Amino acid sequence: MSEWKKCKLGDVITFQRGHDLPKTKMVIGTFPVAGSNGIIGFHNKATTKGPGVTIGRSGNIGTPVFYSKDYWAHNTVLYIKDFKDSSPKFIYYFLNTFDFSQFNAGSAVPTLNRNHIHELNVTIPEKPEQIQIASILSSLDDKIDLLQRQNKTLEQLAETLFRQWFLEEVEESWEVGKLGDIAALFNGKSRPKEVVNGSIPVYGGNGILGFTDKSNYSGVSIIIGRVGAYCGSLYLENREIWVSDNALLTKPRHDDCPYFLFYLLKSLHLNSMAEGSSHPLLTQTLLNSIEIIIPPKEKIFAFDFQAKEFWNKINYNQIQIRTLTQLRDTLLPKLMSGEVRVI
Repeated sequence: MSEWKKCKLGDVITFQRGHDLPKTKMVIGTFPVAGSNGIIGFHNKATTKGPGVTIGRSGNIGTPVFYSKDYWAHNTVLYIKDFKDSSPKFIYYFLNTFDFSQFNAGSAVPTLNRNHIHELNVTIPEKPEQIQIASILSSLDDKIDLLQRQNKTLEQLAETLFRQWFLEEVEESWEVGKLGDIAALFNGKSRPKEVVNGSIPVYGGNGILGFTDKSNYSGVSIIIGRVGAYCGSLYLENREIWVSDNALLTKPRHDDCPYFLFYLLKSLHLNSMAEGSSHPLLTQTLLNSIEIIIPPKEKIFAFDFQAKEFWNKINYNQIQIRTLTQLRDTLLPKLMSGEVRVI
């Protein structure tokens, strides 16, 4: 660690508050507008040359985001005005090791003051080692991104096939029925205690809430958000899971056709059917009564056979994504502290 430099964060980089850009003034263009949660739109002008890094200044404070090209830094972020010969990608990863919430200077709305974080004591390697560290972590992120894009393409292929077979080529001879004729619905249960090394995801209406060591369902399962802002959201899993009480689980009632059922539910736009305006709610009674057109079993089975191939690849990719993510998150603090050296 002798060649690592001890200094203030403000000696390494300079933060600057972003620039006002009301939605009414935003002109659609090619430059991303960097907000506290990431990209919030695209504008025809940029304030900052890429590569660049922002962190949330107001609202969602402290979350680092990397921009490879020119962008507009919104006033809800602090952006790095001067990297002072540091590696931008290294700085992005370095900032991920800080808990900036402790510097919240706001009351009702969390706010981050750049002058406070400039005074942080840090230890920084020389630029060649910065570049090496960033290269290792970037290679993991690039692989994760590639797998995520592959999964998105595979999901789109399965959905396109569903739309073609069951929405665009509907035949008059197909049976009319209720969703409850083909789907069995189950209520979730109270959220269990999360554990540090838990591997079983706990699902709520907005996806994975945490991890535990217990499950209440397994196999191919469809989770439906049943209440609140995420009412009608859908998730497909093929492993042990815990479905919490703000979600429902559904499986095929009689036959093994989970992928047909999943894409059927997506096509129904369940959020628009929720009861109540201030607090939307989907009940089993409402879902069971939805009128649907039921294709012949042979066509359903043919679709599930093809969709299963797509989802087997998706599930394999998801396992790799989780492994790579865990490796990156384990390496990050070790590389940034010098516990693990690269040169």
